[in-house]
Amino acid sequence: MGLFDIFRRHKKAAEAPASESTASESLTTAVSTHSSMTTAASASASGSTSRQASMASTAGSGMTSQSLSASLSTSQAASLSQSGPAASTSDSVSASVASQRQSAGSVATSSSLPAPASTAEGTDQAPASEEPAADQQEKKYDRGLEKSRTGFGARLNRFLASFRHVDEDFFDDLEDMLIESDVGYDMAMKLSDSLREEVKLENAKSKQEVSNVIIEKMVDLYEEAGRNENPDLQMAAQGPTVIMFVGVNGAGKTTTIGKMAALFKRQGKKVLLAAADTFRAGATEQLDVWAQRDGVDIVTGPENGDPAAVVFDAVQKAKREDYDVLFVDTAGRLQNKVNLMNELAKMKRILTREIPDAPHEVLLVLDATTGQNALNQAKLFKQSTDVTGIVLTKLDGTARGGIVLAIRNELHLPVKYVGLGEKVDDLQKFNASDFVYGLFKGLVEVD
Repeated sequence: MGLFDIFRRHKKAAEAPASESTASESLTTAVSTHSSMTTAASASASGSTSRQASMASTAGSGMTSQSLSASLSTSQAASLSQSGPAASTSDSVSASVASQRQSAGSVATSSSLPAPASTAEGTDQAPASEEPAADQQEKKYDRGLEKSRTGFGARLNRFLASFRHVDEDFFDDLEDMLIESDVGYDMAMKLSDSLREEVKLENAKSKQEVSNVIIEKMVDLYEEAGRNENPDLQMAAQGPTVIMFVGVNGAGKTTTIGKMAALFKRQGKKVLLAAADTFRAGATEQLDVWAQRDGVDIVTGPENGDPAAVVFDAVQKAKREDYDVLFVDTAGRLQNKVNLMNELAKMKRILTREIPDAPHEVLLVLDATTGQNALNQAKLFKQSTDVTGIVLTKLDGTARGGIVLAIRNELHLPVKYVGLGEKVDDLQKFNASDFVYGLFKGLVEVD
C-alpha cells in the first residue's frame, strides 16, 4: 500500500480539478474574446448586433468546456460564411445565444438537482450525485475519522513539542502516546522497537520529519499484519449466503443488520432477516421496523422463545423461497456467559445441518467508542466462536479510531465494515487505503 504513495495519489487527485478549472477558464476567456472580435467585424454598422454579441460572450462564460468548444466552431463557421446584411448576422448570433443558453441550462439543471437524503428508512434509489462512488466513500472516511484524526494529531503534536533529539526518553514517551491513542500495547511496543533501528529517524532534524517517520512505520506494520487478510464477505457459490451477527448488547448489531440489509437490497439481492435475539425486550420489534423500512422479509418468534427455532424456520424459508442472503441477529451476550455461548453454538449447528457451508460469515459487531474494551471483547469472542470478521460501529463518534490498528495487529481478524455515521449509507465496506488517509490526513507532508 505504501503510505507516501497513498498521500501522493490523493494529493495528485486533489490538484487535478484545480488545473482543469484553470484550463476551462482560459478557454472561456479565449472564446469570449474571439466572439467579440468576430461580431465586431461582421456587424460594424450595427450597434444592436454588438449588444447581442456581448450577450453571447456573457452567456458563454457559464458553459461547460464542451459546449464552449461547440459554440466556438459555430461562431467561426458563421463568420466565414457571413455575406448578408447586419440583420442576418444578428439573427445568427441570437440563434447561437439561444443554443448556448439551452445547452448551459440543461447542464445547470442536471447538476443542481439535490441528491435524495439518506435516512434510517433506507431507499432503493441510488444517490443522484454525479460524484464517483470512490470519491463519496473517501469523503465519508474523511468525515467519519475526523475526531480520531484530531485526537491523534493533538497527542502527536504534544509529544513532538518537547522533541530535541532521539533518546531513550523519546521512545518511552512515544509508547505512552501510542497507548493513549488506542493502537494497543502490542502495537506500541512493536512500533517503538522498529523505530529504534530506523535510519530515517536518526537522520530526522525537524518535527515534521519525525512525524512522517513515525506514521509511515505505523502504516508499514499495519500493512504487514494484514498481508493475507480478505476484507470481502464470503458469499455462497449457490443457495442462500448466511451471515450471523454476534456481540454484546449496545454495540449496534440490530442497526448494522438493518443498514446492511438496505445495502444488499439496493444491489438487487433478495434478503431475509432472522430475529433470533429473543432475550432482549423489544429486539424483535426493532428488527421488524428495519425490515419494513428496507422492504425485506423477516422471520420472528415469541419473546423469550427458543432462538434456535427461529433460526431453523428462517433457514428453511431461505432455501424454499430462493433468498440470496439470510442475516441472523443473535442475543447480545457477554462472552463469559457459558449458557449463551452454548446457545450460539446450537444455532450454528442447525445452520450447518441445513446448509453445509453455513454460516458463511460470523461477524463480530464492536463499538469503537469503547476502545480497548472492544479489543478485549474481540479476543474473548474469538476464543469462544469462529469469528470471521469485524464490523466496527460508531467510528464517527469517537477519537479511538486507532483501535483498527490494534485489531489487525493483535487479532489478525479483518475489519469488513465500518460505521461512519448515522445514515443508512454510512455503513461502508472497509477500505484500508481510505482509512489510513482519513486517520493521518494533514499529519503527513509529501513532496
